[in-house]
Amino acid sequence: MNRESLTLINTFFYTGLMKPAPGTWGSLAALVVGWGIERYLGFWPLVVATVLVTALGFVTIAAELALRPGDEDPSEIVIDEVAGMWLALLFPAAGFWMRDMSMVWPGPIAAFALFRLFDITKPWLVGRADRRGDPAGVMLDDLWAGLFAGLCTLVLAGLYHAVLM
Repeated sequence: MNRESLTLINTFFYTGLMKPAPGTWGSLAALVVGWGIERYLGFWPLVVATVLVTALGFVTIAAELALRPGDEDPSEIVIDEVAGMWLALLFPAAGFWMRDMSMVWPGPIAAFALFRLFDITKPWLVGRADRRGDPAGVMLDDLWAGLFAGLCTLVLAGLYHAVLM
């Protein structure tokens, strides 16, 4: 894979080069694209896209960091944010998919807000993965943040429906 391809993938089509807060821009772009995948293609294509971007992220981040010794987690690399955001989106998407509907705005927005919260504050396993300082840690901290955000989104959705019903 050539350098330009690595940059294109790892910056998620150059959103990681936007300042300030490239991770937030990458997550926001991932939210829009992931929501579009689920809305127009369905739940299962979002699952497949999440698996593929996660695998691609592990490979390309390792390749990118091999080219930059000592640069543990460059801020412009946001493919990990995409994988984490799409993982978080799977939880509200699964809830709507089981009801034979497309996601409506509260689920994806809550998943985005919670993902950013966990990715920035780095609680528990998120922080542990971040401290690894290797390509796997770069990916794993965002995957843990996405998992926690997705689970919290389900809890919030349950509370929301319990109050309304």
